[in-house]
Amino acid sequence: MTRSLAQVALNGLAVFLAAWLIPGIDYQGGIVYLLLTGLVIGLINLLVKPVATLLSLPLIVVTLGLFYLVINGAMLLLAGAILDGLAIDGCLPAVLGGLVLAVFNWLVRVVRSE
Repeated sequence: MTRSLAQVALNGLAVFLAAWLIPGIDYQGGIVYLLLTGLVIGLINLLVKPVATLLSLPLIVVTLGLFYLVINGAMLLLAGAILDGLAIDGCLPAVLGGLVLAVFNWLVRVVRSE
C-alpha cells in the first residue's frame, strides 16, 4: 500500500519535472493535481501500457527498444487526454516527457535497490 502511494507521488514529481524541463508540457493546479496526475499515469501504466507493449513488440525488437519511447509518449498523451489540467502539445513533447518519466523512474529504482 505504501509502495503504491509512493509510486503515485513519484509519478507526480516526474510530471512536475517533465513540465519544468520540456516546453509543450504544462499542468494547471497544485500538489493535489500532481498526485491525481501520478495516479492516472500509474493506472495507465498498469492497465494500458502492457497491452500496447505486447502489440508493438515487433517494432520494439526491430528498433532495438527505441519504439518503447514512443509508447511512453503515447501513455503520456493518453493521460493528457484524460486530465483537463495536463496539456501535452504534440508528439515530440510527449515522447520527450515520456523519456523524462522513464529516466526518473529508473533513477528511483536504482536508488531504492542500493
